[in-house]
Amino acid sequence: MAIVLTLALIAMVIVSIMTGNMSEKIVLNYAEVNTLDGTVCGELAKAFKAKVEELSGGEITVVIHAGGVLGSDDQVLDNMLGGGNMTDLARVSALALTQFGCRKASLLALPYTFEHVEQFKQFARSDLAKEFLKEPVDIGLPIRGLCYAEEGFRHFFFNKPVAGIEDVKGKKIRISSDPVMIGMVTDLGGYATNVSFTELYSALSTGVVDGAEQPIANYYSNAFYEVAPHVLLDAHTLGIIQIVISEYRWQHLNDEQRAWVSQAAQEAAQEAMDKVVEIESDTANKLQEKNVNMYSVEDLAPWKQAVEKTVQAYVSDELKELYQTLQNFGTEEETAP
Repeated sequence: MAIVLTLALIAMVIVSIMTGNMSEKIVLNYAEVNTLDGTVCGELAKAFKAKVEELSGGEITVVIHAGGVLGSDDQVLDNMLGGGNMTDLARVSALALTQFGCRKASLLALPYTFEHVEQFKQFARSDLAKEFLKEPVDIGLPIRGLCYAEEGFRHFFFNKPVAGIEDVKGKKIRISSDPVMIGMVTDLGGYATNVSFTELYSALSTGVVDGAEQPIANYYSNAFYEVAPHVLLDAHTLGIIQIVISEYRWQHLNDEQRAWVSQAAQEAAQEAMDKVVEIESDTANKLQEKNVNMYSVEDLAPWKQAVEKTVQAYVSDELKELYQTLQNFGTEEETAP
């Protein structure tokens, strides 16, 4: 009897393999440059991992490589776009895709596109967001977006006291290689300097750069307050982030697995965004305890006027209507039935 049962079991396994009913365990490597605790990016990563593994019943496992162990954002993205299979998923800034020809993404990156978070949240839930997420595939890049989230507005911080827009002039400011950010800093009279995020602390400490810009949660979690304790709250850009997956990995998932990954990304994004206010409030209290100097910007008009050159450079005639649609999210005409 035991032999018969064993033979029957072996036969079932063979049939399962031949018919594709036996699911192969999948491990997805997820890259994150920030720490997992105390940052919106970290919360997004943790929520995505938990939801994918729950929805798939353990068929898919997500391994998070945090703290930049797989490289800077630019390095990770370069690897994925170059066809490297070291990283399956990554959290990237919407800013990052502008340098690779994503014209729609450049609209999200432009300074002062969104003046309040609800504008962006309505966009992120819309069909238009799905168009933006698919843009990399549409233009032939080997990655696709899964979801949008936000990590709060981005602000400048410096290693010397600042008071307003005039203090940005002449400063060496670390930014990513994104051309929109380069244009914005140049418009403000600063010198855009490309330094790896993992080397930014040292660059601020030694004076290689005078300042940088990040959401305050990232500013605190990376201890930049130790070497650059002056924050200029100009809210120049909303920190829009997204999870991207390599097209190679996507094509090696079946329809059910794709559905799990997509659903997990959307739910994780909403969960992470729900925590932004709490994280920023907690961070602000911690920064007060660290005696960080926070400078409020009461009048944004000079800032908007200064960066108008960069905005106009990216809002071509073809994209003007689309850009206006983005700005209309959260307004009465957009939300009216």
